[in-house]
Amino acid sequence: MTLTDAAPTLTTPSDNSNTTRRTTPVTTWLDDVFPVSKPIIGMCHLPALPGDPGYDAAGGMDAILAHARREITALQEGGVDGILISNEFSLPYLTQTEPITAISMARIVGEIRSELAVPFGVNVLWDAVASIDLAVATGASFVREVFTGVYASDFGMWNTNVGRTARHRVAVSGSDVKLLFNIVPEAAAYVADRDLAQLTRSTVFNCVPDGLCVSGLTAGAPTDTSTLKTVKEHASAVPVFVNTGVRPDTLTESMQFADAAIVGTFFKKDGKFENDADVARVRDLMSVAKGVR
Repeated sequence: MTLTDAAPTLTTPSDNSNTTRRTTPVTTWLDDVFPVSKPIIGMCHLPALPGDPGYDAAGGMDAILAHARREITALQEGGVDGILISNEFSLPYLTQTEPITAISMARIVGEIRSELAVPFGVNVLWDAVASIDLAVATGASFVREVFTGVYASDFGMWNTNVGRTARHRVAVSGSDVKLLFNIVPEAAAYVADRDLAQLTRSTVFNCVPDGLCVSGLTAGAPTDTSTLKTVKEHASAVPVFVNTGVRPDTLTESMQFADAAIVGTFFKKDGKFENDADVARVRDLMSVAKGVR
């Protein structure tokens, strides 16, 4: 499936009441990648990497690899449908990462690749080009990133170049890597006077995303259901992901509008972002997910 396979049926990116949107279920790339409907993707949060302020030089890469193995074991034993590997503890994040970050992640994914029994994606926060490069190098099916827009953020003014990034994907033979766009990035506000419906329609029309991720303010923060509903109503055939704050008590409501969910914080011991994944909590949420499908 190529970048254009998920092309929307919009006739114009403008706020025109005559805009045509699909209203019936359609087959998307999600059906090709995942064996179930409404897949749940668990986060494998890597500790701080070499070059990051919080890097544990004493434990080194061996400690990071051991952590990654514990995470994917808990997630897979708990029954997740996919895994997204990210450098979540590379705080504070860069919008253009140093080469050592993606190189370190490539080593980690390479060493655990044979242990991954479910489809996986990667995310080099917050560097779209590095994320695509890592996906191509490791065989990841998808990446999640901020690909489009200009933002005022905790990391300063944050600009993107989606046209160049899309061309880079082609140049590195990554056309099969699906791009999940953060339509409401965490810790950032869009520098434009447009409402979410307009923003969703124009992003779908102009940027041809493979998926749209709807988030709360930070990792683990609830995703507002009305926000999720607005994005879904204006996303045409593009799959919508609820990206943060998913819990057993919110999953059913979120999945009325979302096509998939990405879950990190709830899966951690005691529901704390800093802790390791807890297989019992994974099983709790996945039991609810089975009832939603």
